[in-house]
Order: sequence, then C-alpha cells, then structure tokens
Amino acid sequence: MCLCAGAAAAAAAAASSCCAAAAPEAPLGFCPPPSPSSSPASDFRPLRGIRAPSDSAPASPRGLASRPAVVFRRGFFQREENCPREESAAGPVLGNNEKGLPRFLIREVDFEIKELTRLMFSPDQENHPSKAPVKYGELIVLGYNGSLPNGDRGRRKSRFALFKRAKANGVKPSTVHIACTPQAAKAISNKDQHSISYTLSRVQTVVVEYTHDSNTDMFQIGRSTESPIDFVVTDTVPGSQSNSETQSVQSTISRFACRIICERNPPFTARIYAAGFDSSKNIFLGEKAAKWKTLDGQMDGLTTNGVLVMHPRNGFTEDSKPGVWREISVCGNVFSLRETRSAQQRGKMVENETNQLQDGSLIDLCGATLLWRTAEGLSRTPTVKHLEALRQEINAARPQCPVGFNTLAFPSMKRKDVVDEKQPWVYLNCGHVHGYHNWGNKEERDGKDRECPMCRSVGPYVPLWLGCEAGFYVDAGPPTHAFSPCGHVCSEKTTAYWSQIPLPHGTHTFHAACPFCAHQLSGEQGYIRLIFQGPLD
Repeated sequence: MCLCAGAAAAAAAAASSCCAAAAPEAPLGFCPPPSPSSSPASDFRPLRGIRAPSDSAPASPRGLASRPAVVFRRGFFQREENCPREESAAGPVLGNNEKGLPRFLIREVDFEIKELTRLMFSPDQENHPSKAPVKYGELIVLGYNGSLPNGDRGRRKSRFALFKRAKANGVKPSTVHIACTPQAAKAISNKDQHSISYTLSRVQTVVVEYTHDSNTDMFQIGRSTESPIDFVVTDTVPGSQSNSETQSVQSTISRFACRIICERNPPFTARIYAAGFDSSKNIFLGEKAAKWKTLDGQMDGLTTNGVLVMHPRNGFTEDSKPGVWREISVCGNVFSLRETRSAQQRGKMVENETNQLQDGSLIDLCGATLLWRTAEGLSRTPTVKHLEALRQEINAARPQCPVGFNTLAFPSMKRKDVVDEKQPWVYLNCGHVHGYHNWGNKEERDGKDRECPMCRSVGPYVPLWLGCEAGFYVDAGPPTHAFSPCGHVCSEKTTAYWSQIPLPHGTHTFHAACPFCAHQLSGEQGYIRLIFQGPLD
C-alpha cells in the first residue's frame, strides 16, 4: 500500500510540473510576435474588408496546417499573421497558445474568424452554387437609400432581382399582318397571342405577332399594378419621406414602360426593349407615336416619353467613366436622343451600339432612373454587412465635436432617416464635422448658412447620413466623402463617379444627382472630403 501511494504521489507531482511547464505563453487568439526581420510597413494595409482565403495558396508543409489568420485592428488598418500548428497521425496537436484550453473555445474562435472572411462576399456567394437559383441581375431605383420611404412591399420596391424562371416566358417576333385584315383583328383580340400594333392611320394598321421563345425569360417594368408588370416603379421625388409624396405628383412614367429579355443559357445576356405587353398581351402604338418601317420591311417605333439607356465606359468599377445617353426602340434598336423627350421625329440610328445591358447600365423611364447590376458585378460589390462594419469602425474611433467635445456616432442603418442626438453634422464649404449646435447662425439665405468655428467659412450646415444602398458603390473604400448638399456619405471614388453622371431631369435637361436621395448636386465638385476631429485622450 505504501509503495502504491508513493507511486501515485510521484505521478501527481510529475503531472503538476508538466502542467506548470505547459502554461500558455499568450492569450487565446493571438500569434507569437513576428520576427525582427519582417518589415512592419509591409504588414499593414488600408482596411478594405477581410480577404477570403485564396484557393491558389501554396499547400502547407507535411505535418503543418495553416490556422485562420488573426486580425489586429488599428483604426482603419489591420495586420494579419499566420500561425502554423502541428498535426500528427492522431489529429491536430495544440500549439503553445492552445495548451490547457477547452477545445470548444478554440472552435468558437475559428468560427468567428471564418465569419469575418465572408464579410466582403455578396449573399449570392454565401449560398451553395448548385442550390441557388440563377440570377440574371438586379434593378435598383436611384433616389432611395436601401428601401422605399414606407418600406418595400410586394412588386413595389427599391430593388428588384431577376431570377431564371421555372418555365420560359420569352417571346420573339413572328408573322406580320398589314392593314385591317381578319388575321390582324384576330391577333389583337387573342389574349393568348402576344402582338404589337402600329397604327399608321385610321384605315391602316400593321400587327406583328410574337411567338413563344423557350430560350429567354421576359420581365416587364412600369407604373401599372396589373399582373403583367413584374416591377412596379413610381416617380422619384428628390428627398421624399413618404410614398404619398411620390404618388401625388402627376406621373410621366408609362404604365407599361419597358421589358427586359434575358437568355436562359450562359452568358445570360440581358437586353432591353421599349414598351411592355398589357393584360391582353398587346402593345399599341397610336397615330401620334413615332413609328416607321425599317429597311428589311419590319416595323419599329418609340414610346411617348421614350426609354433612355446609358452604358458606362470601363464597366461599373473604380475606373468607370460616363457613357452617352441613347434611346431604345420597341424592337430594341439604338438611336440618338430626340430634340425633346416626346418629339415626333426620332434621332439617328446608332448601328455600332446594341440594347444589351452591362454592369452599371442606367435606364431612365422619364420619372425614375434604374441602375442595372449583373450577378457577376454584384459579387464584387460591398455588402450591407461590410457597410455596417465600416460604420462601427468609424464609431469605434470616437470622433468628437470640436465645439462641444461630445462623441459623435452614425446611427444604425435601421434608423437611417431619423436624426440622432449624436449625429455628425458637416459644414459643406469646408468639410469640418461637428455635432449639432446653434453657434454661428447667419441671417443670409433665410438663416440656412452657418459659420464654421474651425475655419470661419460660411455655408450650409447639414447632418451626415451613411449611404446604405450597397449597389451604388463602385468600390469598398471607407466612407470619407459626402455628397453636397444632402450629406450622404460613401467612399471617395463612389462620390467622384456619381458626381460626373448627367441624369435626365424633366423632358430635356440633365444634371448630376446623389444616387441615395436624387437631390441635384451643388458646389464645385458636388461632394466634399470629411474632416473628423479625433478624441483628445
């Protein structure tokens, strides 16, 4: 018994000494410090979201497995270091940082780090590609910051996704009937037959029958709430706070404004056409509508206020430049703009351009402008999660008002239209960011101007709002600039891009506007760089 007790005591002492020697050298989740030979400058880079693990990364040496990178945050910067851990035949061996710690805690840390790697991915990438339906793209209405003022409901929303239909519903032109023949009258009255009617005079009408196309899907956009319309669009009123404000204005958008035809097979090309089919599956172009016969004997025409399209140069990226506005006909041909929106005389045909939509194409319906984003383009776009992370990053830096010394904070995206007591405000002439105060009121211009206490410049003083519609961003840069005069905040390259885009306004004018609220931009550039005051401690 004594020998057994002595052996047990010796074993316990040895185990105690081993546990003491194996005490963790650093807290959980941190790697050993880098070697002195590494360059600090090369380890830091601007915060542009967390990068996903690369599939092309070199394989780890035999016996080692790369652990997820640990991120050290430094304001708008981050540092990444990989910590290898040993692996044996029985499984992974805990490294120095993991000894004596419960395995479920390590799994939680790994899970949280893997979640960070998905920060910059769009929701489409988070779904399994074999299970997710094919998305052709999305239409986003300019002038709304993530949703309609009273919320998105049914087919009336600020953003509409086009998915591959379970059954093809596309159509293509077929038989042409000239004059008021029985066949033409039958085609018009047949609700199962799509057709376009061109009224040349009271006694002459040309009817073009359309037949089913099993290779395409059709989506229709317009003001009407009838069932053929997939996406209901109403007039955009700059800065409107309720749907009643938009509905009270006499609309200039056609009830059946346009249709988009998407190929069901790769590369899923999308093309736009003026006018849409009504509940009787017909399109009527009256006597006053611009119409003509083409060189190959086919009919074509324009709608009353027209459908305008602009394709950006260099795609929808950091290097994007505005293109030229064109008008699209009922048959999808491209023309230069008419003298006025509803003029009878059509513009010149542009033969080297097509009606094919590309990432960043703008579609104007004379009352509302839509942005077309392809599925591939959306996969490179920052997500709402990324924008929320940038908001928290700014708030964590604790910017202060230089006058009241109170901490400023952007409100949550759910309260993007409600002024908060910690809301940042900006002087638009200089860019200095303050909290709200009554200092520096000026009587000029009905008291709307204020004198900045930092630089004494006089100008508008407005609250700052984060741009919450991720589809309008051309990059994932930090929100350092704001549009003038509305105060919507986004990245520098996003403000620079939209400030040079002439958007149609009325029947014959163009001006640059904020994509988040549709307010016409003012000032020399249309945007300003924000100057934040950091905490004094």
